[in-house]
Amino acid sequence: MNSIKELHKQFLEYLEIEKGRSLKTVENYDRYLRRFFEFAKIKDCREIDDKLIRKYRLWLNRQPQISKKTQNYYLISLRMFLKYLARQGIESLAPERIELAKTPQRELDLITEEELERLLAAPKGNNLKALRDKAILELLFSTGLRVSELCSLSRDRISEAKSGEISIRGKGGKIRLVFISDIAQKALKEYLSKRTDVNEALFPLTPRSIERIVKYYAIKAGISKKVTPHILRHCFATDLLSSGADLRSVQSLLGHSSIATTQIYTHITDKQLREIHKTFHGKRRK
Repeated sequence: MNSIKELHKQFLEYLEIEKGRSLKTVENYDRYLRRFFEFAKIKDCREIDDKLIRKYRLWLNRQPQISKKTQNYYLISLRMFLKYLARQGIESLAPERIELAKTPQRELDLITEEELERLLAAPKGNNLKALRDKAILELLFSTGLRVSELCSLSRDRISEAKSGEISIRGKGGKIRLVFISDIAQKALKEYLSKRTDVNEALFPLTPRSIERIVKYYAIKAGISKKVTPHILRHCFATDLLSSGADLRSVQSLLGHSSIATTQIYTHITDKQLREIHKTFHGKRRK
């Protein structure tokens, strides 16, 4: 029978090769699982039971530096490991026995439609930098791309996107379609027509550089809130939902593996529904 150390190693290899997880994700799973094994001090996977998990959760909860959200990362990694063991026919605790900690509902610090328009209009001029930055902002809002996905785009793929759609390899190696609006296509065309280099990357920039660009134009547009590429992803999702798109479609466009992740946006549309109800309901009653 394989030792826990060997099973731990095999699980990480499974995540990398068969599940297609990034090296950074694999490193995180490795760290979270090591913490569990250091706490549990067990020699056999059959020793993982409800009682041990309860003690572990209590210990995690008493670590002041570990937030509820991070506690869940520890528990999710353990649950994934148990799922792997079950797939291999190795006896241990059923993965569904691992319950996650309750976390406060996430609040989105969005910018208003008017602020968004100011941000998108902030890059001025016909020089390469202004055209590039305009294309970056328009593409982020048009597609809802993660900043890492934006950085991975090549010029060829954009040039081939005659119909305004491109396939993206997102988290976990999942492929999804994203759609480029007419405004974003125009901005990209103007930017690429100005390029004279032979670099294959659409934007030869790092994610950190793009974060700085978004922050620069937010300040320039007079927006006091912190604005990041991810805020534009939020704006993309809420714009779709506010216009009547269904949650499943938005989930697909964002590349979320779980509908629960997409549901953070529903409270935005819930507020709009409340206003509609208040404005239109029961007006004929005395």
